[in-house]
Amino acid sequence: MFLTLLEKVPATFRGRVAAVSGAILLSLVAILFATCGEVAQHAFRTVAQTHPLSPIIISPAIFMVVVYATRRWVPAARGSGIPQVIAAGHNPELAAKGPLVSLRSAAAKFAGTLMMLLGGASIGREGPTVQISAALMVAVHRWLRVPVSAGVVIAGGAAGVAAAFNTPVAGVAFAIEELSSAFEQKVAVFVMAAVMISGLVSLGLSGDYVYFGVMSEKMPVRDMLLIAPLAGVIGGVAGGLFSRGLIAMSSSVSPLLAHARAHPVLFAGACGLIVAISGVVTAGLTWGTGYETTRDLLAGHHAPLIFGPAKFIAALATALSGAPGGIFAPSLSVGAGLGSLLSQLAPFAPPGAVVLLGMAGYFTGVVRAPLTASIIMMEMTAERSMILPLFATALIADWISSLVCQPKLYHALSKQFLPA
Repeated sequence: MFLTLLEKVPATFRGRVAAVSGAILLSLVAILFATCGEVAQHAFRTVAQTHPLSPIIISPAIFMVVVYATRRWVPAARGSGIPQVIAAGHNPELAAKGPLVSLRSAAAKFAGTLMMLLGGASIGREGPTVQISAALMVAVHRWLRVPVSAGVVIAGGAAGVAAAFNTPVAGVAFAIEELSSAFEQKVAVFVMAAVMISGLVSLGLSGDYVYFGVMSEKMPVRDMLLIAPLAGVIGGVAGGLFSRGLIAMSSSVSPLLAHARAHPVLFAGACGLIVAISGVVTAGLTWGTGYETTRDLLAGHHAPLIFGPAKFIAALATALSGAPGGIFAPSLSVGAGLGSLLSQLAPFAPPGAVVLLGMAGYFTGVVRAPLTASIIMMEMTAERSMILPLFATALIADWISSLVCQPKLYHALSKQFLPA
């Protein structure tokens, strides 16, 4: 009866209702996801503080359990989630009926990411939020009998970025640079509408917050001309190496990597052990997203110089394990650590501003999306005066990273989710 009445409603009206409803639903889920993620990280840190060596057992065990369960029952939920959305965009009608953006995969991604945070994994929730949001947008369109197009998948993923970071402009930029290879005007309007609605819902429920807090440090042009190229080169090299490692793990014919792929659960346990040891050595700084340490560095505070390199190792080990979890937040933390190291070489420059350039350089080096990187850094710190050095750093990092690792990370990883 309901379906009969639904089919009598004009398709255009159903499409608008689906877009609005999907954007509202995914923003609510993104807020819930963020809250649960904070609880999971706090629970792990509490246990680690009470029993300092317990992560040596807990982390490898959780890594192995999550990787086994994911590969056994929901393989489309492994990894970041962004490659799945890119792959789904190539054939949205088929993807709408398959596992890449299904509610089953979204639920597994939600639960798997939280479990990994309970194990101290160096992951973020932004990549998973993209896949979860795309799945919710697709599900709402299917419920309302609206055809699922590439725009539906792209809009859901872009709105997920906006809801996760409270950065609506960056959500649109990310859709242009990463999720969509053919960004038509109709898709652009859909994306902007979904991002705006999810942003308004997030703003209404979570308040008008800036992700890393408001920065007030400025960088003179003289300092910018010196530091931006350095941050771009360092971030491009380090980010390119990170991407090259992940791509090699997914497709290299190297006997060592092939052996690791043949024993994914044992390999995940080894990755978990590396993450646990790095956290013990750094007094817990490398566990979780790294948000608190990054925020402190942006505020001009100090962290151990080992933070950047150690976070790089922890984030790479976590990503190589193949467990659900994003690389956005860890990339920002690694970049902050590298920026902190760079600030030691440039004591004349504001440390927080140097850290911000380090974040832009490394983040761009990993994801190869300079426009998104520049805008997301600006929106997360409300620092408009840094836009020129941010763009300069991002463009240099993108070029250097392309020399280290030619294919773009998410697009290379998406091939494993495409039909043979």
